[in-house]
Amino acid sequence: MRIATFNVNGIRAAQRRGFEDWLGDRGPDVVALQEVRARAESIPPGVFGDYHLTYDEGDVAGRNGVAVLTRQAPVAVRTWSGTALMRAPGEMHTDSVELDPEPLARGLGEFANQGRYVEVDLAEAPITVASMYLPKGGLPAHLQKPGRMREAPDGGARYDRKMRFLSAFARQLTRSRRTARARGRELLLMGDLNIAHTRSDVRNWRRSNQAEGFLPEEREWFDSILSPRTLVDVVRRQHPGVEGPYSWWSWLGQSFVNDIGWRIDYHLATPQLARAAVTAGTDRDPAADRRMSDHAPVVVDYDF
Repeated sequence: MRIATFNVNGIRAAQRRGFEDWLGDRGPDVVALQEVRARAESIPPGVFGDYHLTYDEGDVAGRNGVAVLTRQAPVAVRTWSGTALMRAPGEMHTDSVELDPEPLARGLGEFANQGRYVEVDLAEAPITVASMYLPKGGLPAHLQKPGRMREAPDGGARYDRKMRFLSAFARQLTRSRRTARARGRELLLMGDLNIAHTRSDVRNWRRSNQAEGFLPEEREWFDSILSPRTLVDVVRRQHPGVEGPYSWWSWLGQSFVNDIGWRIDYHLATPQLARAAVTAGTDRDPAADRRMSDHAPVVVDYDF
């Protein structure tokens, strides 16, 4: 079973840059998408081919939006917002449906309608697949230096929001993992986590020690959700002790050409599913002018 995660940075832009060709050529059985950035009525017709679409667009126009594409209709769907757009191949309706309410961990309420999380139970395998887009965040107030930042100083507001999200999501993730196990399913969390976990996940890690996405407290949080008995970083398990494979490169300068990247897109799987991974890596675009997104798809083949 081939499973991919891809932050498309806008599905309409990704379509213009070759998303449909990639989807057809690689033929994944399941795809988790982040930053779809489109209202239901704005999704390009036919862009998802013969896949069933499950989508939480969120309530911020032109931002966020997470989806899962599957060959068969999911057995069950869960989102934090309690609604989802579900389309069979060829359908074009724009109405989201109300889902059975799911309890949210303390602190997740402020993020529930932002289009950051969707979870489906696959029909073709005993796996629960989740697609998540974690907030980028920012720097804590004491690291913000006016004139040395691309964004205006905010007193640590974006940093504080991300840390609140991480704390609440850790509780929710434990609940989802245990619920999946009770249902006889493995859990696979995929998406853009906006955190590079280790030094091997950032090309210039020395210069990134005080950058959002590589702060010590963010990496400590990542440590806390992984263990041989809970969740396993599948790509790192397949590629131990090497730099990368990176999944994000800045649009600026020669970052892509020189492979100055970050690994921030993940497959995090329960142990049995992680052991079933056969191959894992990123579909790095062949040239800078042929990039579909500032991210690359992360693709894993599971013999499950």
